[in-house]
Amino acid sequence: MDKNSGTHILVIRLSAMGDVAMTIPVLSALRNQYPNLKITVLTRVFYAPMFSQLANVTVHVADVHGMHKGIPGLWKLFKELREAHLDGVADLHNVLRSNILKLYFKGYGVPFYQIDKGREGKKALTRKKNKIFKPLKSTHQRYADVFRELGFPVDLSTATMLQKEELSDACRQFVGTDSKKWLGLAPFAAFSGKMYPLSLMEKVIAELQRTTTYKIILFGGGVKERQQLESWQSKFENCVNTAGKFSFSEELAIISNLDCMLSMDSGNGHLAAMYGVPVITLWGITHPYAGFTAFRQPPENQMTADRKKFPLTPTSVYGNKYPEGYQEAIASTTPKMIVKKLIGILA
Repeated sequence: MDKNSGTHILVIRLSAMGDVAMTIPVLSALRNQYPNLKITVLTRVFYAPMFSQLANVTVHVADVHGMHKGIPGLWKLFKELREAHLDGVADLHNVLRSNILKLYFKGYGVPFYQIDKGREGKKALTRKKNKIFKPLKSTHQRYADVFRELGFPVDLSTATMLQKEELSDACRQFVGTDSKKWLGLAPFAAFSGKMYPLSLMEKVIAELQRTTTYKIILFGGGVKERQQLESWQSKFENCVNTAGKFSFSEELAIISNLDCMLSMDSGNGHLAAMYGVPVITLWGITHPYAGFTAFRQPPENQMTADRKKFPLTPTSVYGNKYPEGYQEAIASTTPKMIVKKLIGILA
């Protein structure tokens, strides 16, 4: 492909939130190196605000539960995309839906390249016997490899972090305008093996509250999560809960203005990393070696389970598989260790 012309490529990344967020620094590097390249991202409407700062990048919404559902819906989606006169497709998702789209694009002669998820390496890293405990290629680099195959080599060191978003009046009023440092806290994860025990997390909050230095801003989603966060907001003076109170764009604005984010191995850490916010990640039965570390976050920001006590970690890539007794592996990182790390970063 001609890198100096108005080449137009499609990038497919439908879900999940953390994976979509990880595309942002890669697309930033791609845009910085190939400013004439036109990029359309195929994703869900909820994720569109993530891409608002990327020049020459547009979002095409995939309504996979509505008009684009099933094979007939994907054919309709393909016909919509075909009108954009695409020169190539980078599939960063590589699931059944994108594989069906691959058949359609290939049938019309459009180059189509897909991510290599490195499944064999991840199996070797997480298996119980003959475990190969070594770092695997990062997901960011796996994304970059797809663009290289498409003819656009990407140097991730050229990525530019997103700028802080402007806070709405409602956000400013809610969080407050005092001089406290803003610490984001996202205590939940999709699977229990990746989630720090809430009783211990409360001890972290309580210790931080002993000072008047920090404003703790809570992030979460579901009904039960909101109830837990509301209870912390009621219990601790300098603690506010954003869950269910703002649009996704407003939440991103708050995240972009944080001084630090404490998260599990989950999407909120990747959202903060898009803006260059320091991210402390707590790892349980998953591990940074699987390649899902938040962008440009150093090894010292990765707080992993004690492998002397839990030698089989990591036992899973996604946090859904673990042997008996390993669900509490994440608790081997104590509240005292977490508070010390946070104070060091925020200082």
